[in-house]
Order: sequence, then C-alpha cells, then structure tokens
Amino acid sequence: MDCRKHGVESRVAKAGAILFWIVAWQLTSMAADSEFVLAGPLDAVAALARLLPSAEFWRSVTFSLVRIVGGCAFAYLVAVPLALAAASHPTVRTLLQPAMEAIKGTPIACTVVALLIWFGSGNISAIAVGLAVLPVVYFGVLQGADRADPRMSDLFRAFGTPAPVRLLAHTWPQILPYLRAASQSALGMSWKAGVAAELIGVPTGSIGERIYQAKLLLETADLFAWTITVIVLAWACELVALRALDSSWPAFARLALQFRRRASDQPRPSSTFAHAGAPVFSATSLVCGHDGALACGPFDLALCPGDIACAEGPSGAGKTTLLDTIAGELAPLSGEAVRKATTVARVYQDTRLVEDLSAIDNLLLVTPADFSSSNARERLEELLPAGAADVPVKRLSGGQRRRVELARAFAAPSDLVLLDEPFTGLDPRARDLARAHILSHMHGKAVLISAHDASELSLPFSKTVPAETSRPLS
Repeated sequence: MDCRKHGVESRVAKAGAILFWIVAWQLTSMAADSEFVLAGPLDAVAALARLLPSAEFWRSVTFSLVRIVGGCAFAYLVAVPLALAAASHPTVRTLLQPAMEAIKGTPIACTVVALLIWFGSGNISAIAVGLAVLPVVYFGVLQGADRADPRMSDLFRAFGTPAPVRLLAHTWPQILPYLRAASQSALGMSWKAGVAAELIGVPTGSIGERIYQAKLLLETADLFAWTITVIVLAWACELVALRALDSSWPAFARLALQFRRRASDQPRPSSTFAHAGAPVFSATSLVCGHDGALACGPFDLALCPGDIACAEGPSGAGKTTLLDTIAGELAPLSGEAVRKATTVARVYQDTRLVEDLSAIDNLLLVTPADFSSSNARERLEELLPAGAADVPVKRLSGGQRRRVELARAFAAPSDLVLLDEPFTGLDPRARDLARAHILSHMHGKAVLISAHDASELSLPFSKTVPAETSRPLS
C-alpha cells in the first residue's frame, strides 16, 4: 500500500512540475505579446490541432519515424555484437577503440555535412542517427560484458553449454542493465540527431523540412507544434524500446532452452571407454596450483565410471584447485593429466545458478533433449519440498539452492561429476536426501567429492587420492 501511495504521489508531483512550466511558458508568451516572438502553449496546441488532420503531417511523421527508428535499430544490431566481440577479444577491442571514440566525439553538424557530400539528403537522418547511437550502445554493452560474472561463464563452459545458450542465459542478463542505461541516453539522442540532420539536409517530406519552413515563414506556433510532435515521438519510441528490453528477460531464457533442446538433440558420440571400464580421468605426478604457486600434489589418480572418491583436507589444502585442474579450468603446474570424459558436471563451493529461472529451468539448461521438464521435476522432488521446483531459485533458501545444484550435476549428461563440499549449509535431513540422490544417480559416472572431513559424508568411497593434502575415506 505504501509503495502504491508513493507511486501516486510521485506521478502527481511530476504532473505538477509539468503544469508549472506550461503556465510559466504561457505567462511569458503573454508578456511578450507577440506570437511571432514567442507563441504560447495554447497557440502551439491550436497549431497542432490544425496540423493533425492533414495527410501531409502524417507523411512527414512517417518519413522521419521510419528513418530514425531504422537508423537506431541498425546501430543496435551492429553495436551489441561488436561490443561482445571486443569484450572477448583484446585485438578487436584495440582496433575498435579509436574508431568509436572518434565517432562519439565528432560534432553532429560536421558528421551531417560529410554525409550530405557522400550520400545526399534522402536518408541523411538514418545514417546520422546510426552514427550517434552506435558508440553509446557499444560502450554501454562493453562495460556490462566487462563486469559479467566470470564464475557463471566457467559454469556454462564446464557443462559444455552451446554458445547460443550461454549468450541468451548468461551474457544477456549480465549486459541488460547496462544496455538499458545506455538506451535511455541513446534513444532520446536519436531523435535529436535525426531531426538536426534533417534541418541541415532538408530532405523533402521530413519533419526537419517542416520545421525549417516554419522558421522561414516565422510560423512560431507551427515550430512549437512540430517540436511537441518530436518530443512525443521520442518519448513513445523510448517507452516502447525500454519495455521491450525489460520484457526480454527472462524471455530470452526460454529461447535459450529451445536452443539447448536443438543442440542436445544432435547425435552424441558414445562413451565406449566408459563401458570398458577405462578411466574417465587419470593423473600421474600431478601438481596443482595458481600462477606458478604450489597448492597441492603430487597426485597419482585414476577415476573410472562407478568410482566415488573423496579429497579431504582443511581449508586452503588445495581441494578446489585440484577440482579446477581436473575440470580443465586450470593447467597443471607439472605432471600429466588426461581427461577422457567428454563433459564435466560440477557443484562449486559458491552458488552458481541462473537466479531468475526456476529450479526446473536451471536443470533443463544443461540436460539433453530427452530429459523433459517432468524428468527434471522428478529429480528435484527427491531433494526439495513441494512447489520449490517452480519458483525462481533466488527465492529459495541457501540449502535448497545447494540441492538444486546437486540435482543439476547428476542430471547433466556427464561422465565425470566434481562436487566441491556439496553438503555445506545442509541440515541433517537435507544431507540424507543429498546422500541418497548421489548414490541413486551416480551409475556410469565417476564422482570426486571434496570435504573437510570425509567421515561426515557417510558415503562408500572406493578410491584413494595419495597426497598429504587429501585422502579418501578408507
């Protein structure tokens, strides 16, 4: 109730401010006592009422609207992929930086004059708008991509998620706030740049031409009427565009699920080594660490389908570093590591979920086409209370979110499952559920679990990790 009351008060305050300036405008016009010097709001409204029924008015609006919106849309279609490419490839960023800075800093009048020489006046507004909007959107998206959560990128790579799915389910929600903020500047600027270009180039049939004629004939009321028209068009275009951006998420996530279905429906190579009992991962004298600094090892380790092993040790012993190395996210400092598993499923120490999606959708993002939403629900109902599978995971408790990650790891089509302290934050009953889920769904998979104390897990570990910093439960 308080929020609704505050919203009403805010709208009333805005309306009052607008009314204040309209009254001030009218009083100033009356003081000037000359419509040619300063037409008042009543004069402008009267002129607009005279123009609205005219077919010429709507032809001019259509002419400018099509070109300005078209130029703006083209700028978005170019700027967003360029920014994403620049965020991923330093060479692309280096090449684009001076060009984008130059476009951003060039005065619109200079740009329009050059465009008139090269292209003529017919589509001058579309090109000018595109050049004005391009750098604003580019730098906004680039900033968002630079600040995207790298942990989620690691998650999707670990699960072997196709690039279109990563773009829609991870990259898009990360850049969306920055793109929206940039759009609030770019969309208003597009009409300023477009009409300014038309005023300079004076293309026949444009709003700019009508404003130019009003200036020549000293039709001040018409000048203000066309100005009001531009303001309304700019406001309407911005409103539609921002609402479209706001509605794109989590709608794009649904599209990501469709891409995932198509990609995972392709024939998959069979894991012949798994049937033969060959190791999905093996290591000889493996030493793990970060940036040349030793974390743990050396290890001699072999994980075969059906194995369940535990890396045990205190915080800082290198358990997570070992799992990162096995997953291929870190290169070994020395030794040999061979991973024959085609994909790896993981539960990380920290929570990594697509927060706006349900638990079911989080599973479907990483599962094959034959794994349906009903299959996902069945898996989740083994771990979660009734109804928890259908709400956005950001509304679940920490322990429930942890269990969603566990269900996702065993639902994914992986030969190797790495669980980094998977029972953290779980109460005794939730631990029993998680333990039963692991044992029920680990068949044909090799599982490696890290823990501070392996005895607390109460799992039948079958493998030894011979190192001072980690050992299995015997």
